[in-house]
Amino acid sequence: DTAVPGITVEEAIDWDWRFDKMQQHTGEHILSGILHQMFGAENVGFHIGSDAVRMDTNIPISAEGLKAAETAANRIIWENVPVSITYPTREELAALTYRSKKEIEGQVRIVTIPGADVCACCGTHVAASGQVGLVKFLSCQKLRDGVRLELLCGGRAMEYLSRCWDQSRRISQALSVKPQAAFPAVQRLEEQLRQSRERCAALEEQVFRQTAEQYRNAGDVLLVQPD
Repeated sequence: DTAVPGITVEEAIDWDWRFDKMQQHTGEHILSGILHQMFGAENVGFHIGSDAVRMDTNIPISAEGLKAAETAANRIIWENVPVSITYPTREELAALTYRSKKEIEGQVRIVTIPGADVCACCGTHVAASGQVGLVKFLSCQKLRDGVRLELLCGGRAMEYLSRCWDQSRRISQALSVKPQAAFPAVQRLEEQLRQSRERCAALEEQVFRQTAEQYRNAGDVLLVQPD
């Protein structure tokens, strides 16, 4: 319908959807800031609309480095530090060290997460780091001079880890071991399978040799038979 000036309308925010985006975005801030602190990495692109958050860096980061950054990020979350939004003056901004993907003219909005990040940003964020819940890296792939990271935060991370745990539990039940012992049990099965395949291959070769010998002997008999 065409809106009529002066009428009162009611709208509602899809809070679950919005809070999920706030968790992902704030978690990305914390990780980006910590990767910048620890390794000098710059965040050169990110996307939160897909199932997993995508974050691109301008330098490579090792698996050990990512593990250390993930631990540091979750520590900031556990400390439940405030996420503050400020609008510094031009003079204040000139004295401030902050991350930004581009040059900004006019008023700059600064998001500060103590111990993790100071960044120019116009997005939505949670009120305190504890509301992010947790952050978890899922994958790391080489991308140009840096890496592309996939991660989950908050409710998405919890749901993902719950599914992984349920799968691990069912695998461990099938193997009659504790979940923490599932991988060694799988390795043992792989070794047993390898040995079984080798035995089968040896037996097949033996059968082929015996069959070939039988046909050769049968041919010799046919050659000496009278007409």
